[in-house]
Amino acid sequence: MKKMFKWIAIILVVLFIIGLIAGTDDTTTTGQTAVSNDAAAEPVASETEVVAAVDSGMTKQQKNAVRSAKNYISFAGFSRDGLINQLSSDAGDGYNIDDATIAVDGMDIDYNEQAGKSASNYISIQGFSCDGLITQLSSPAGDKYTKEQAEYGAKLAGACD
Repeated sequence: MKKMFKWIAIILVVLFIIGLIAGTDDTTTTGQTAVSNDAAAEPVASETEVVAAVDSGMTKQQKNAVRSAKNYISFAGFSRDGLINQLSSDAGDGYNIDDATIAVDGMDIDYNEQAGKSASNYISIQGFSCDGLITQLSSPAGDKYTKEQAEYGAKLAGACD
């Protein structure tokens, strides 16, 4: 289990570094839509169809946190709390917790779908019982999804009948 988390962490760090290298200017291209930090973000076609809230009142840091959050959920599933923790932790992006929270809450994220993505990742690496996967997804030490999101994700991934 520790090896799995180690590899997931390594992959996240590598993808984050690639994202930093590729997106260091004010206008970046993500998928098919150019997103400018000065304009309201347009929908970006992805598995989760994430749309940044139209909020001209967001600070530069909050807009950058939105960009980082989009990057993270483009390749891995995250719960609300997990994404805020990733953005605000010293081992993650180091954003102020308030900026990370405003950024995440300003996005339209389907956390049921994110739980399904996380569940699929887990069962592709090792076997889980339905209850075990739900526990992993909803645990405060795990992915921090709500119990309902975890149940939905486990079913979506095919782990539960």
